[in-house]
Amino acid sequence: MNMTSKQIENWADELLMQYEDGRSDLHRMGDELNMDNLRDKQDKKQINSMISDMSFSIDWLKKGRRPGNMRGIDKRSAYQRRALIDMDLFPSLDIGTEEKVLSQNERKEIMDILMLLSHRERQCFLLHQAQGLSYAEIHRELKISRSTVQKYVERAKKKVENALCHASVMQARIEDERVI
Repeated sequence: MNMTSKQIENWADELLMQYEDGRSDLHRMGDELNMDNLRDKQDKKQINSMISDMSFSIDWLKKGRRPGNMRGIDKRSAYQRRALIDMDLFPSLDIGTEEKVLSQNERKEIMDILMLLSHRERQCFLLHQAQGLSYAEIHRELKISRSTVQKYVERAKKKVENALCHASVMQARIEDERVI
């Protein structure tokens, strides 16, 4: 079923209204609770969590982007990725986009390099490099300070760089030995 842009717009507006109605219902439910009752206190925590989640979703729907991002880098990155995906934008360029499949040996080498990192370094490095999370997002996710996240990522980058440098030196020696 193909939807027209008008139908999509109406659908999104309808969803937004439903979320806002749901959030106001949750506010009403929370206001009706008796805070002297232990069970109601627990319910209030749950309702507040639900209100927070709904507010986040509503904000996302209204802005069309992730709430809390201050610089708008998420939008710029989306345009950059779209430009690389939509090769019709560059008809004169003869660039092939072949997906490289790693061999078993290459996978093992990557895993060996990652195993050189401590658990936290590996965790922060992969969240930053592979998942594209910012230091602030990682700090919130792992509940460690932003500067600590930065130190872990920087240490991990140095270790990976050194391991790759060492691997390329070893590869060059092996090739030199084959020539001799």
